Amino acid sequence: MNVSIDPNLCYGSGECAHRAPSVFEFVDDYGVVRPGREDSGGDPRVREAAEKCPSQAIALTE
Repeated sequence: MNVSIDPNLCYGSGECAHRAPSVFEFVDDYGVVRPGREDSGGDPRVREAAEKCPSQAIALTE
């Protein structure tokens, strides 16, 4: 399962990086998926980050 962040929705709350720092980081005050970690959508911490994202910017896709 792939994970991505929509930069048009993200407003930089930090929830993703707090919940799954090995997958998410901040660049210019916005959340991004770390390079090479795009296939981490199956990780329970990533699923939790997607559910808890206040801007609903995180997408999990098959």
